[in-house]
Amino acid sequence: MRVRTSFLALLLLPLLLSLPFSNAQPPPESGISSRTLDALLQDYAFKAFYKPKTGVPYDGQVPTNLTGIRVSAMRLRSGSLRNRGVESYKEFQIPIGVVEQPYVERLVLVYHNLGNWSEKFYPLPGYSYLAPVLGLLSYNAANLSAVELPELDIRASDKPILIKFTDVKSAPSGSVPKCVYFDLHGSVQFDILLPGNVCSTAQQGHFSIVVESNAPSPAPAAVAVAANVGESGGKNKSKVWIIVVSLVGGCLLLILLSLLVARMRRAQTRMRIQELEWAADSNETLHMASIGGTKAPLAVGTRTRPTIENDYIP
Repeated sequence: MRVRTSFLALLLLPLLLSLPFSNAQPPPESGISSRTLDALLQDYAFKAFYKPKTGVPYDGQVPTNLTGIRVSAMRLRSGSLRNRGVESYKEFQIPIGVVEQPYVERLVLVYHNLGNWSEKFYPLPGYSYLAPVLGLLSYNAANLSAVELPELDIRASDKPILIKFTDVKSAPSGSVPKCVYFDLHGSVQFDILLPGNVCSTAQQGHFSIVVESNAPSPAPAAVAVAANVGESGGKNKSKVWIIVVSLVGGCLLLILLSLLVARMRRAQTRMRIQELEWAADSNETLHMASIGGTKAPLAVGTRTRPTIENDYIP
């Protein structure tokens, strides 16, 4: 009887040992959400603390069914975060002036790197990931053994928080990489990618670099477009020549018309002078006489002689 009991206990022991782990580590295939993953990673990150020092990151361990995900935690004083910032925390650079709401004396910054799980927990139709999804969340550090803690709200008041991605794939030719930001409420925002594969943000959340998956055009279509562009370019050149010839012809015609008008005005002036000369020739001419050194017209006689109106002589 004792042998049977011992044998049964040995059979049930692996099953009993596996029960706590199956409850604490639901497999990703069970369809857990990104917010549930955040709660799990917070638990794994907090378990990495063992006599933690302030400002030192501690890497946590994730279960085998989440292999590829990396998590880390760093405890900070609220005043130190606000007055000094964090020069380098993994890929994150936290500037001076970051504050949390509500206020706590100490807080924990939890770092996520979802690796090959990025597209599963943060699907983005129409886009392809060029870098893994990175996360930065903050929690109250009053109880380092607590689980399912609500996140604090941290915001940069002066300079933005910078995320410098190191593991970035090359973007397809003709596409434009951009930053993507997932907040804790499920909304998605896009922003420009800064030089050096750097994204910026003013608050916590999850970040990555993406590119539109349908941005590059297929090669045959590109060739067809190039051919159409070449044909349209030849047509445009012929149109340009037509316009140039028309402009030159119009200028020449305008010059000819101007010359013709000037010639007609000159002819009219000449005719007017001839008419004046003819009128002068048709009238009676006066004899010219020299008076000193000047010539002046001189009348030889008068047409009517003066007559005396009466015979009165003084």
